[in-house]
Amino acid sequence: MKFSELVSQLGSAIQTNSLETQPDPAVDLTGVAAIAEATPGQISYIEGEKYAEYLETTQASALILPTDATLQSRADQRSIPWVAAADPRLAFAHAIALFYQPFHPAPEIHASAVIHPSATVGQQVHIGAHVVVQPGVTIGDQVCIHPNVTIYPDAKIGDRTVLHANCVIQERSQIGTDCVIHAGAVVGSEGFGFVPTPRGMVKMHQSGHVVLEDNVEVGCNSTIDRPATGETRIGRNTKLDNLVQVGHGCRIGQSSALSAQVGMAGRVRVGNGVLLAGQVGVSNDVTIGDGAIATAQAGLHRDVGPKEIVSGTPAVPNRVWLKVSAIYNRLPEMYQTVRQLKRQINQ
Repeated sequence: MKFSELVSQLGSAIQTNSLETQPDPAVDLTGVAAIAEATPGQISYIEGEKYAEYLETTQASALILPTDATLQSRADQRSIPWVAAADPRLAFAHAIALFYQPFHPAPEIHASAVIHPSATVGQQVHIGAHVVVQPGVTIGDQVCIHPNVTIYPDAKIGDRTVLHANCVIQERSQIGTDCVIHAGAVVGSEGFGFVPTPRGMVKMHQSGHVVLEDNVEVGCNSTIDRPATGETRIGRNTKLDNLVQVGHGCRIGQSSALSAQVGMAGRVRVGNGVLLAGQVGVSNDVTIGDGAIATAQAGLHRDVGPKEIVSGTPAVPNRVWLKVSAIYNRLPEMYQTVRQLKRQINQ
């Protein structure tokens, strides 16, 4: 693909410089790569000054740059064709899609699949080997179900959703359109509901269900529990990384992101556009406001306000945590100082 063709296909995703002054490189573009690893024939990107040093060494044949005249001038000095984008990373994501599409098998139902007669299967569906579809299941059009998936009774799978190998969709779960459930994930498993009594724990049956709205993605080996009553709901366009635990009765808003090993107890409320970094833990009944951020390994035991950034365990405002972290390394020295002051006072 010629560079000028790529820019044309990216369309409104990027803001382009005048292409009359940007001739196509000598070789056609055949792929994409990170700036430090790119070779001739590949396009890469730079988000900002942090990676500017690679402009002097990269072997990329073309670049996506920010709207930064200095970086653009440095690319010109090396005669590397470039195109400017308000969000280079987003433009690069679109560029990847021009060269690579995930594996998607052709529509067919494998002979070893077990599909209950009462299940409804849409058009152009792929159902792989050893898939089990139980009574009352509804599968939409163009759904792709990879091998060894099990779908429990009365679950609903929306159009164009992809269920990767060995994931489990338990009873009455509702999955919207264009969702992706990765390998080993479990949607709709029983919530951790037990009533303590003098004779031990009594199981509380989890009669609720899980709802995934459209364009939700669930990472490998993640679990989303159903509640005793009502629903656990994941909002539209929200993304869960690998090994995420969403407890019973949680509600997560739209366009939020939960990184690997986030763990949420029951009935947590998460707003829209929330970011929870790796290994964040959230206690029962905590509410997290729109646009809030919890940094890695934060422990949330109280509500977090909209757009608030919190860190540490128990979580505190990020600015406080940074000050505390700076002081932490000086504690041995401060301890010795306090001991000396106590001796002086006693004397």
